[in-house]
Amino acid sequence: CIIGRSGEGKSVLLKQIIGLIKPTSGQILIDNIDITKLDEKEMEPIFKKCGYVFQFAALLDSLNIFENVGLTLLEHGSNEDEVLSIVKEKLALVNLGQEILYKYPSELSGGMRKRVGIARTLITNPKIILYDEPTTGLDPITSKVVHELMYNMQKQLNVTSIVISHDIEIFNYVDYIALLHLGKIRYFGPASTIWQSDNPYIYQFI
Repeated sequence: CIIGRSGEGKSVLLKQIIGLIKPTSGQILIDNIDITKLDEKEMEPIFKKCGYVFQFAALLDSLNIFENVGLTLLEHGSNEDEVLSIVKEKLALVNLGQEILYKYPSELSGGMRKRVGIARTLITNPKIILYDEPTTGLDPITSKVVHELMYNMQKQLNVTSIVISHDIEIFNYVDYIALLHLGKIRYFGPASTIWQSDNPYIYQFI
């Protein structure tokens, strides 16, 4: 998990990690490949390894849930029946049933939309999932459900997860925490010992 105050550049860092924004300096290594040196075509295999869960789910209002989750496969000409089967499978992974398949995002609660956003990310079976503030705007109970869902998926699917969050409850679910402040990582360590840390930046944050 990457934590830090608002405006510190956490979301920008996440977009740089996935290659959506080019950094002005430094390296980003994914599987020992520095992606800052790759052109758009060379980035395609990297993009296929990664999934991105947007802060507000970023579902398309004009598409139903089946179309939102299956969009990538449908755009590449996959058979609709095959896509339907995969969409049902991914929705089941985030504890959603097929009764929502033909509903529209506006008909779902905020927590359900977040889970649909995660299901859409899972459609390409990514090896790395990046979450941008996955519990923003959610009540504490729904936030806990989303955290537990992310944790269980990481264990079940054996994916690498990187989470940007303000929510200190995330400490209960992640292995390591990095604190970003003024463009630098000021702390990196196990989540299990963060409450005992004497790092001044961590003390101020928590």
